[in-house]
Amino acid sequence: MLEISGKHPERSDEELLLQFVKSGKLDPLGELYSRYMHLVYGVALKYLGNREDARDVVMQIFEKLISDLPEHEVRNFKSWLYVLTKNHCLMQIRARKSTEGRLEGYKIEQQFMESDQEMHPIDREEHSLEEALKECIEQLKAEQRQCIELFYYQKQCYQEIAVQLGMNELKVKSYLQNGKRNLKICLEKKNVR
Repeated sequence: MLEISGKHPERSDEELLLQFVKSGKLDPLGELYSRYMHLVYGVALKYLGNREDARDVVMQIFEKLISDLPEHEVRNFKSWLYVLTKNHCLMQIRARKSTEGRLEGYKIEQQFMESDQEMHPIDREEHSLEEALKECIEQLKAEQRQCIELFYYQKQCYQEIAVQLGMNELKVKSYLQNGKRNLKICLEKKNVR
């Protein structure tokens, strides 16, 4: 039997999602997201193992939803949100491991150097290459830059990138090829090979 109360019936996930996508207003998205914030927090805590990082992810995912939801056709919000959160956490872990690996390599290198004042010429060249590469990546068109960063730095495959950026795999491949070509041209202009 249906109970009658003073409240309006709760709107479904689909209704709230559709309202957000059509209007762009944050109220329906906020209502929808509040239903699943505990899920996002739990997934983030499971993968990152740190309460503060998990709280940060809750905010980051909400911001990501604002830009990503209109780009995707989402049939089951809860499942889609779970996958989005898991992938976001995995990317953070990869980035953290990459940074930690570089720092660890640097610490070991420092232990074996006679003087940390003067670095070996090879190390200086690698540093300038890395800096030049960063500058060149920043100069790429947005789509090329995103595809390059996701493919090479976050180790995502074409399909993952396509889903994340809301484009087909052929576009991803094209952006990667053009991005690599533009990076090569940029590095050559900087006399870095």
